[in-house]
Amino acid sequence: MPGLLLGDVFPNFEADTTIGRIKFHDFLGSSWGVLFSHPKDFTPVCTTELACAAKLSDEFKKRGVKMIALSIDSVEDHHNWSKDVMAVSSSTAKTLPFPIIADHNRALSIELGMLDPDERDSDGLPLTARCVFVIGPDKKMKLSILYPATTGRNFDELLRAIDSLQLTAQKKVATPVDWKLGDKVMVIPSLSDAEAAALFPNGVTTKEVPSGKNYLRYTQP
Repeated sequence: MPGLLLGDVFPNFEADTTIGRIKFHDFLGSSWGVLFSHPKDFTPVCTTELACAAKLSDEFKKRGVKMIALSIDSVEDHHNWSKDVMAVSSSTAKTLPFPIIADHNRALSIELGMLDPDERDSDGLPLTARCVFVIGPDKKMKLSILYPATTGRNFDELLRAIDSLQLTAQKKVATPVDWKLGDKVMVIPSLSDAEAAALFPNGVTTKEVPSGKNYLRYTQP
């Protein structure tokens, strides 16, 4: 993302949304946040993504994460499209559980580097790619993922990544490949064995490797 790196303070933009005009930092408050962009309203992949996000909204809420989507169409289009989204999600609720930003002039998409040069609308203008930004309570960007417009996202993976981000923000650990909440985690290399033993009362186990280096240290958080 040009000009926006992990650890940077996320822009405090103002935008029109399906819940009115917002200032992004005020919208987040003290919560974690996830902003995910969509190429266009009333398109097949975007509709399945928002339907999945709506189904999983309670999971995000349980983690203290505020969700907000973005698409290049108008607020009115977003409201009308939301009805399709909720029907696809098979939800009994009538209202989408998170707002959608109206970026009809693409100003925010340009600012955040979200345009996909290979995907264009009927007027030849570039569509937004499928970007995901996770923002911490300190308003800094903790994670970014960029998918092309033709590839739908995996929201279960996004939840898994948020679980890791929230855990590792609190404890001096890292999460290994395919980690899920409840699995063992890895002790970060900067901790000595003595420090690790003091920090992790559940104990630390070390996996032996041919190099003889004791860097694969596991614990239960």
